[in-house]
Amino acid sequence: MKCVCGKDETRRFLINLGFVENAEVTVITETDGNVIVSLKGTRLAVSKAMARRVMTA
Repeated sequence: MKCVCGKDETRRFLINLGFVENAEVTVITETDGNVIVSLKGTRLAVSKAMARRVMTA
C-alpha cells in the first residue's frame, strides 16, 4: 500500500484499521458495495468508497 487519501476523518479511520504505508493489502473479494481485504492477517470489509481512498503501488 502506498498511501491513504481523503479527508482527515476518513484517513484516520483507515489508518486506525491498519491501512498504513507499506502495509500489504490483498483483495479477497468484492461484493455489491463492499470490498473484503486481507490486512496484517485479518480480513476486513470496507465500502468501495473507502477502498478507493487507498492507493496501491
